[in-house]
Formats: sequence, C-alpha cells, structure tokens
Amino acid sequence: MFNSLSDRLTSTFKNLRGKGRLTEADVDATVREIRRALLDADVAVPVVRAFTASVKERALGLEVSQALNPGQQVVKIVNEELKGILGGETRRLRLAKNPPTVIMLAGLQGAGKTTLAGKLSKHLKSQGHSPLLVAADLQRPNAVRQLQVNGERAGVPVYAPHPGVSSEFEAATGDPVAVARQGIEEARTKLYDVVIVDTAGRLGVDAELMQQAADIRAAINPDEVLFVIDAMIGQDAVNTAQAFNEGVNFTGVVLTKLDGDARGGAALSVASVTGKPIMFASTGEGLTDFEVFHPDRMASRILDLGDVLTLIEQAEQSWDKDEANRMAKKFADQEDFTLDDFLAQMQQIRKMGSMKKMLMMMPGAAGMREQLENFDEREIDRVEAIVRSMTPHERVAPKIINGSRRARIARGSGVHVSEVNGLLERFVQAQKMMKKMAAGGGIPGMPGMAGPGGFGGARKKQQAAKGKKKAKSGNPAKAAQERAEAEARRAGARKALPTGSAFGGQETDFDPSSLNLPKGFDKFLGK
Repeated sequence: MFNSLSDRLTSTFKNLRGKGRLTEADVDATVREIRRALLDADVAVPVVRAFTASVKERALGLEVSQALNPGQQVVKIVNEELKGILGGETRRLRLAKNPPTVIMLAGLQGAGKTTLAGKLSKHLKSQGHSPLLVAADLQRPNAVRQLQVNGERAGVPVYAPHPGVSSEFEAATGDPVAVARQGIEEARTKLYDVVIVDTAGRLGVDAELMQQAADIRAAINPDEVLFVIDAMIGQDAVNTAQAFNEGVNFTGVVLTKLDGDARGGAALSVASVTGKPIMFASTGEGLTDFEVFHPDRMASRILDLGDVLTLIEQAEQSWDKDEANRMAKKFADQEDFTLDDFLAQMQQIRKMGSMKKMLMMMPGAAGMREQLENFDEREIDRVEAIVRSMTPHERVAPKIINGSRRARIARGSGVHVSEVNGLLERFVQAQKMMKKMAAGGGIPGMPGMAGPGGFGGARKKQQAAKGKKKAKSGNPAKAAQERAEAEARRAGARKALPTGSAFGGQETDFDPSSLNLPKGFDKFLGK
C-alpha cells in the first residue's frame, strides 16, 4: 500500500548520508521532498502542513546540530512524527467489566465490514474469548448469508433471526435495531463474552444511514464503535471519517485492503484529523490476514526500517512449541540436520503465511522489492514435493542420492533434475552452517563471527602453517643442495606411483595385491 511513499522517503534520506553537518538549505530541500511525497500519497493537506512544520523545526534545532550523525537524526525525527500522525501509541480494545463486551461496526458499503467481522471474531477467539456475531445488516443483498459463511470459517456462532434480502429488488424485512438488541440478550443468555454487531452501509454518506447507525448505537450502548474504512478510497477518506465521527462518534478506526496498490495516504490522515486511533488493519482476503495496528511499527515499515517485532509475534502464534523445543535440543546436542528436519521447518514457515509479506517486514526490504514481487510462492510447494519424493533413508542420508535416485525424485515431484541438484546443494550448505554454529564456530561467511573451530580458526591455522614453511637459505651452495634434495624427494614419490596412474610417474614393479583391493580390481591398474 505504501510502497511509493516508502520509496520516495528512502530516496530523500539517501542525500543526507555522510554529511557531518546539515545546513538550512539541506533541511529545506529534505522537507520539501517529504512534503511532495506525502501529497503524492494522498495524505490530507492540513496533516502534511503540520507534519512538515514540526519536522523542519526539530531538524533546525539543537537536536540535529549537536548529533554525531545528523542524517540519521533526521530519519529518527521523521519516524517519530510519522508515529504521531498515525496515532502515537497502540490502542487495544476496551473490554467491559461485566460481559458481554459490545463492539459495533460502522462504515460505507464495500468497505469490508462483514469480512472484518469474521476476522475480528477469529482474532478474539484465538485470545481465549467466546464471541458472537450479530447480523444487523438486513439491507445489502446476501449480507446475512455472507456473515454466516465467515462465522463458519472462523468457528464463531452467528445470531441471524432474519434472512435479509437476496437481491436488490427485494424490500428489507426486520428491524436492525431490534436484531442488535436481541443479539446482546442472546449473548447474555448463552454466556458469550464479546458481541460483534455488523450494521448496514451505503454507497455514500446520507441521513438515513446515519440515523440507523445512531439508533443502533443508542439501543445497544456499545463499548467500542469501530469505523471500518477502505484504505484505497483516496482523499474522500477524511470527509467520510468526519461524517461518521459526527454521526455515531466512533471510538476507533479499522483500515481494510492495506494489501492494495493504491497510494493510501489519506487513510493515514484519519487518526490525525478525527483524533481517533487506528486499532486494526486488514492486509488480505484470508481470515488470518488481520493484525493489531501499531503506529510505531507502521512508521518503521514506511521508512523501510522493517517490522521485526510483528514478524516475531506471528512466529510465536503459528510455531509449534514442541517442534521448536525438539529442534533446539537437536541443535544443542550437535546432531545432524536432516531433510526431515528441513521439511518440518518448511511446514512451520508455511503456517506463518505469505513469504513475500514476511520478507517485506525485514529492514531494507524496499531495495529488494522487485525480486520479492517476482518470488513465486509455489516454490515452497515444489521444494516440499521434492523432499516428499525421497525415501526415509534418503532424507536422513542424502549422500546416497546418486544420479539414478535424483532422476527418480525429479519424476516423482514433477520437476527437473537440476532443481533436485540445486536443493541438495543448498541443503548441504545449510547442514554445514548448522554444524559450525552448533560447534561454536559462529556464522560462516560473517567477519568476526567465527568462534573456536569456526572458519576464522581454520584460516588462521592455514596462515600459521604457511608461516612454518622452511625458509630458503641465503647461501648459494646450500640453496642449490636444498633444491637437489627436494628434487630427489619428488622423484622418489613419482617412482612409487604405478604406471598409468592419473598422477603420472615412471615404470615400477608395483604389486596391486599388496593394497588388499577387492577381487578383480587389479585389472583397472593395468596388471
């Protein structure tokens, strides 16, 4: 969503690198580029003015002039100001002291309220709550059925006493206010601790929409009113947010479709304009493509500083603890890393979701965006198919996989033999790295990271061996004698080799039987 804004800001900050002191002209040029980037991203004009004024004031102050690295200090200032316009601190749901906690969803039609209801219910269920969905949108065709489907997928019950309408030509039946009120009573009776009320929307803001939303709010007295807004609607996002804030006085904002390719800056203006925090973000069509909105982390993503904390949280939620403990013990015991372990790790990573999204959370990912966009998610499926086409013994001892076995594995997994070769080569490298790290050798290829027994130690041993090489004598006669002795030793070594050997050599009375070779092997030696 914010790729264009991120690229513009990152490019702007590159001009500040390496400068020991920033002049007023440098600051003006930087602020000017930031202003253009924000306006191009559809951020509201009042928000841009306040943002750039604050950045310029701080950049010209002692905060930057006395900094050891002024360029990095400006990035820090922009990061903090971005965090401010995004809401400042992370805002959590306020739960009622006496359950159930009532959450009302409001917004325009097409913003994604019904889908969001399913995602929010699944999120709350994963935290140990028992939510109930209430279908109070009786006007949009098949809205009730859509909520029921989302509820089934999330494993959450849906209270829907009225079927709603199946086409735009039918008249709405039932009273949304009464359904919302009855849904809360149903939750109290059956001991659900959270109620999520899905309300109707319109294609645009009108009096009838606001009146219905206000009536439902007055009837159920919700603990939270979440304004669901499409992050792709452009500058109209601010006007719509202000209208809903005046009509229903929402308590928080949910951004949907953050995985889109629109500029999306107007959605970032909502928190600053309305004074209400962004609480959640929807990043895809799946029920798990949903996350708590952290202003500081989103600011870091926009500035290409990464979001490792969210990545860690996702790993903790999806990672099998028993499998993690097993791998940790295996690593500590310095046992061999097998293809079975590799397959198990691949399956754990798949549970975390899209590889592209995970990699884009790494610092500096913007510089690899083109490669990440071209990354084929099906590559993981192909790797898994290759490993599953191996026998259990081959997974434990990949060294036995010869040419014929590789051809069989390629046929079984539907790939080319070169892909099998590539996977095995990468696995051998990973296996070596795991052994080095387990033995305290550090990370191969990382300067200063090699410990005892690591690559750094091996290199030092090689250098020491070179240092111990016998130096040539400065006496010409003695040096000539040393050369003659060395030549004699080499001649003796050549004489010891059999005729026809790959190493060359002279004719000799070499006896193959003295080497205890397998029966019939002597014919290969020319005897």
